[in-house]
Amino acid sequence: MNQIDARGYSCPEPVLMTKNALKKGLPLQVLVDSMTPVQNITRFATNAGYQVDCKSVGEDYELTITK
Repeated sequence: MNQIDARGYSCPEPVLMTKNALKKGLPLQVLVDSMTPVQNITRFATNAGYQVDCKSVGEDYELTITK
């Protein structure tokens, strides 16, 4: 599973990091530290035809993107 750590980055950087990482294959796990990138990445991935599962991990969020 590919994984990127986008914690500490402000939008749109986490979305751009996700877009680039999706080129390397699925599934992709993305770590973020606030709801704004969760919402933006979810919107981007859903519009691109991917499924997104999100879970809370402590104070962070873990998104798993699949087809």
